[in-house]
Amino acid sequence: MLNDVLQAMENRRSVRMFDDKDIAEADIRIVLQAANHAPSAHNQQSWRFIVVRGAKKQELAALAARRAAEFPKSSAALLRMAARSMSSAPVVIGVVNTGELIRHGTDLLNLDRDSAADFFRTMEIQSSAAAVENLLLAATSLGISSVWLGALFLIKNEVLESLEEPAGEFMAVVPLGYSERMRAMPPKKSLEVKVKYLG
Repeated sequence: MLNDVLQAMENRRSVRMFDDKDIAEADIRIVLQAANHAPSAHNQQSWRFIVVRGAKKQELAALAARRAAEFPKSSAALLRMAARSMSSAPVVIGVVNTGELIRHGTDLLNLDRDSAADFFRTMEIQSSAAAVENLLLAATSLGISSVWLGALFLIKNEVLESLEEPAGEFMAVVPLGYSERMRAMPPKKSLEVKVKYLG
């Protein structure tokens, strides 16, 4: 018997099209609170969440659709799909790395500055990825569908500008909404293929 957390993991799907039902502010806050409870390197919590709605959301979707034309066919298709997902969702959550850990961490290690910056940059990415996963699972637990739009990294500087964030690291854009239809879980490779035991 799965507990609630494991059931949310089992139920989570990447959903790219949503109906027109809005999401209650209280539910958005619950999802953001879950994201903010993620573990982070040195407990720096070096992330920021941007809630995007209305005209600003449509502007972000239009940016992805417009820039798609400048990319090869496969990348362009991903950007156009991301644009449609954002456009159909009632709310989009942007997750950005603040760079605080990189700025403060480089003084903590006895490494050259470039190596230290790369080390803490990776830690920031790992921390924000944990926050995004918490967000996705919390949304699922509330019956809210979501998708992590990785393709937007292709235009990360313009995305950051649209989110009114300084240039630098960028983590995720996550549309939230209610699914037009739920699809089956795509097949997962077995643990026999994915797990190695040592010792």
